[in-house]
Amino acid sequence: MSKRSSKKRRDVLPYYSFAGVWLLCACILPLYRVWAMLLTVALSGACAYFVSRRAEKAGKEEAASKKPAESKKAAEEKKSYGPEIDPILEEGARALGEMARIYSSVQDKEVRRKINELMRITDKITQDAIADPSDIPQIKKFMNYYLPTTIKLLNAYDRMSAQGIEGENLDRSMNNINEMLDQAIVAYKKRLDSLFENQALDIETDIEVMNRMLAREGLTGEKDFDL
Repeated sequence: MSKRSSKKRRDVLPYYSFAGVWLLCACILPLYRVWAMLLTVALSGACAYFVSRRAEKAGKEEAASKKPAESKKAAEEKKSYGPEIDPILEEGARALGEMARIYSSVQDKEVRRKINELMRITDKITQDAIADPSDIPQIKKFMNYYLPTTIKLLNAYDRMSAQGIEGENLDRSMNNINEMLDQAIVAYKKRLDSLFENQALDIETDIEVMNRMLAREGLTGEKDFDL
């Protein structure tokens, strides 16, 4: 029985019990008498209340029995990539969550666009730890210095924009942070590009080897592959 059908069955049981008591009393009691009518009302109400409490208790017990199994399943589904990569992914998720919160709080569309771009690049950088563990030292440097400073400045912008007032110091600070976001996006993109340096060198080496093999076999035609 599915969870929904089981809950629906528990919800209608009190009504069935209420109707059942009325039907039983109608068979054995003279309901045209006031005392019989009052007795039927009392019995049906008490029965419905008792059944309702039992159904509620059964529902709680069913939910409690399923919760550990669901928690175990969720824990099993959370894949581990090792003691070096897991902390990077966890810190990256925390940073993305904080930037998403600031994104939702800030009203300026241009600033929101820049935050969204920073989030996109940050996610790619952290995920590169899985694709190429040799990049972990560079990724750690990014997450230990550049990322926390960016979030700190974004939080400052969020607090200042929430003031709802204009002032020389506020405006100057907010404009400075806004300009810094442009520089941060450029820097983040350069950092992401640098993570693919090793892969680019490997690709160039593979192409060079392929060109030599094909040339030796006389299969290249008039020119080699372009590097």
